[in-house]
Amino acid sequence: MDTDNARAWEQPLVAEPPRRRGIEVRSIDYVPASERHGRVADQGPFWFLGNFQFFTIAIGFVGPSMGLSLGYTILAGVLGILFGTLFMAFHASQGAHLGLPQMIQSRAQFGYRGVVVVLIATAFTFIGFNVVDTVLMASGLNGIFGWSPTVVTIATALLALALAVYGHDWLHRVFKWLLIASLPLYVIITIAILLGGAGGKVVHAGTFSLVAFAAQFAASASYNITYAPYVSDYSRYLPRDTKPRSIIAAVFVGAAASAIWLIALGAWLATRLGASDGLVALFGAGNAVFHGLGALISLASVGAMAATMGLNAYSAMLTVVTAVDSFRPVKPNRTVRVVTLIGLTFVWVVISLSLGGNAIDILFAALTIMLYLLVPWTAVNLVDYFFVRRGAYAITQLFTPSGIYGAWGKRGLIAYGVGFASTIPFFVLPGVYTGPIAQRLGGVDVAWAVGLVVSAGVYLLLARSFDPLEERAAIAQSERDIAKLTPTDVSAHGIVD
Repeated sequence: MDTDNARAWEQPLVAEPPRRRGIEVRSIDYVPASERHGRVADQGPFWFLGNFQFFTIAIGFVGPSMGLSLGYTILAGVLGILFGTLFMAFHASQGAHLGLPQMIQSRAQFGYRGVVVVLIATAFTFIGFNVVDTVLMASGLNGIFGWSPTVVTIATALLALALAVYGHDWLHRVFKWLLIASLPLYVIITIAILLGGAGGKVVHAGTFSLVAFAAQFAASASYNITYAPYVSDYSRYLPRDTKPRSIIAAVFVGAAASAIWLIALGAWLATRLGASDGLVALFGAGNAVFHGLGALISLASVGAMAATMGLNAYSAMLTVVTAVDSFRPVKPNRTVRVVTLIGLTFVWVVISLSLGGNAIDILFAALTIMLYLLVPWTAVNLVDYFFVRRGAYAITQLFTPSGIYGAWGKRGLIAYGVGFASTIPFFVLPGVYTGPIAQRLGGVDVAWAVGLVVSAGVYLLLARSFDPLEERAAIAQSERDIAKLTPTDVSAHGIVD
């Protein structure tokens, strides 16, 4: 095993002991068997809470804003979420098997340095989501309680920063607490709506429109697809022998159930209350049930969104450190983690404070572009993992540019480039750009679907020359090296937890 490889995944074992109640030790390095303490049972609630906030409710506003009826909005939302969550859930199974952050694993398709192409897109996505979340929270809380947007921005940023610094275990822990606090409130308001106790009347009856239906489907599908680049970051502490189907099922049910629930709630708020702001709508509907419920459910939703910002910041840190490590070796310690997170927090806070509410449309357009950038990646990654290499990777070789995966992965980069280029004529960015084919389709957004199909097809075509026998020896050596990381071996280094 070369020295670069040893540096990247063995050295942290000697450097610092894992502390489950303190700051997480691991970042872009391999999680050995002795530290795998995750449970499949935690995956469902974790991703359920990830979508259990008013940003999700706003997804349900898309169809009604284009004249789509309540029933068709819910149907499009359900179908879109079920479709998009499939990709997210299958990515989740990679974490337990490989014990790595998602973007490190992507070096197998794009190369040790070539993966930076995708890392740029994911980093902007994480920062973009945190900017949008921050502006929405600051605006909503100012409208409801009169709170200073600047104070809200800084306070939520500090909370997100703290969660990201402490890392994996604390994110899981806080998500669980927030779910316990917010679930009963949403149950109450949902029952009240079903029984007619939350007020409301038909404000926008709507009808069926293919363009609106497709837009609602795309918005819903893309909502969970954007989790794909980092879902395995939160499953990599599961035991390596965890059954993939159990991880896929847990993540799928958790992420899909809450999204479907709140998108349907959003559709009702839009068509029955004429709502256009998720947080304000929650506040009003809650108070219609009984005074004080609006404040409670609004604050619970804000708490969930702030925690999700911590999740975004955590994965953004992994992304940035991976990008730097691809060109200059990085020792993945706590100092690197904290410094990177402080820098990322500063960036999204400055951007958030410089924007007004009228900038949200531009930001959503930017996030749509990020979706177009990420979709070809998810196609390449999943095809390689499930159909080409079938989960067989030399983990230690992912930490060196001179390994079997090389510095630049031609198959992945070509498939990604062709896939993204094919989406351009199908782009639908209202007020910015609509591709010529999208115009002929009446503005129906199918760009992301085109990117999926083309990227997957091109990668499969290029992978016809792939011979798994050529990597077998490296995989066998990697497994022998990993097998040495037993509790006994770790204890010899003096780091038993």
